[in-house]
Amino acid sequence: MSRPLDGRPLILWRIAQVVLTVAGAGIFLALLFFPNIGLTAFWDVLIPIAPALFVLAAGVWRNICPLGTVSLLPRHIGLSKSRRLPLKWQGRLHLGGVVLLFLVVPLRHLMLNNDGTATALILAVVASAAFLSGVFFEWKSGWCSGLCPVHPVEKLYGEKVLVSAPNAHCGACQNCCIPCPDTTSGMNRLHTNQRIASLLLAGGLPGFIWGWFHVPDCRGEAAWQECIMAFGLPWASLAVSLALFWALRRFLPKKHETLILSIFAAFSVSCYYWYRIPALVGYGLFPSDGLLVDLTGVLPFQFVVLMQVVAVAFFGWWLVVRRPEPQAWQVRPPFAKK
Repeated sequence: MSRPLDGRPLILWRIAQVVLTVAGAGIFLALLFFPNIGLTAFWDVLIPIAPALFVLAAGVWRNICPLGTVSLLPRHIGLSKSRRLPLKWQGRLHLGGVVLLFLVVPLRHLMLNNDGTATALILAVVASAAFLSGVFFEWKSGWCSGLCPVHPVEKLYGEKVLVSAPNAHCGACQNCCIPCPDTTSGMNRLHTNQRIASLLLAGGLPGFIWGWFHVPDCRGEAAWQECIMAFGLPWASLAVSLALFWALRRFLPKKHETLILSIFAAFSVSCYYWYRIPALVGYGLFPSDGLLVDLTGVLPFQFVVLMQVVAVAFFGWWLVVRRPEPQAWQVRPPFAKK
C-alpha cells in the first residue's frame, strides 16, 4: 500500500500521473497520424485550460504534468546523477525557460497550429530535454523548477491558489532548489537569483499576449513578411508592456510592487481569455484560427461578450482584489535524511 500524502493515498496521484502521461502520448501519436484530432486536442482543449488551472491550483498541475513525470523518471529508475544545481544556474535556467516561451509561441502562427508533425517534433524535443534534465540534476531543479517554459507562468499566476495540494512527487524534500517553488508562498515575487527572468515575464507577458492574438495563422509556407509579423508584433508589444511595468516600479513607492505584479498578472490571464473564448466558438479576430467548435449560428455574440466580461472580472477579483492568506502550491514533505 502506498504511503499517504497529506491524508490522501499516493496511489491516486500515481494513477492520475499515468493517465495524463498516457493521454499525452496519445496526443503525440494523434499529431503524427491523425493531425486534425491531435492539433485540436492539444492547442484547443489542453492549452486553453492551463492558465485557469495555474491561477486556481498550480500545485495540482505540478503533480500530474506529463513532462514533469518524464523529467523525474530517471530518478525513479536509478539513472539520475542527482547533481545539485548552483543558485546562479537556477536563475539562468529560469531565464532560459522565459526566452524559450517567447521564442516557441510565435511559431504557432507560422506552423505549429496547423502542422501536426511540427508540433509533435517540438513536443519530442521538449520531452527529451525534460528527461535529460532528470538524468543530470537533482529531482525537480533541472526541469520542473528550472528550464520548463510553463514554470514562469505558474509563478506569475499562482500566488493566490485556491488549494494547496499534497506533494505527489516529493516523498521527502531533497532541497533541490532554493527557494522551493512548490512549497513557498508568494512565488511571483522578484527573487534575486531570478530577477531578470521574472521582470521580463511579469512585465512583458501582457503585451506579448495582446500582440500574439493580433497575428493570423499562416496557412501555407510562411513568407518572410509573415515571419516578421509573427515575431515582431508580439515582441514589440512585449517591449511596450515591459517599459510600462518598469516605469511603474521605478516611480511608484516600493510598497506598491505587489499590487503592480498582481495587476499585470491579472491583465495577462484576462487578455488571454478575452481573445481565446471568442476564438474557441468562432468569434475570434480571425474566425478559423483557434476554432474548437463553430457556434456562430447558435450562440449570440452578446453571450460571448458576457463570458469575456465575466472572465476579466473574475481574474481581476481573484488576483488583485482578493486578499487570501498566503499559501504554497503544495505541502512541504519532511526533509530527506542525509
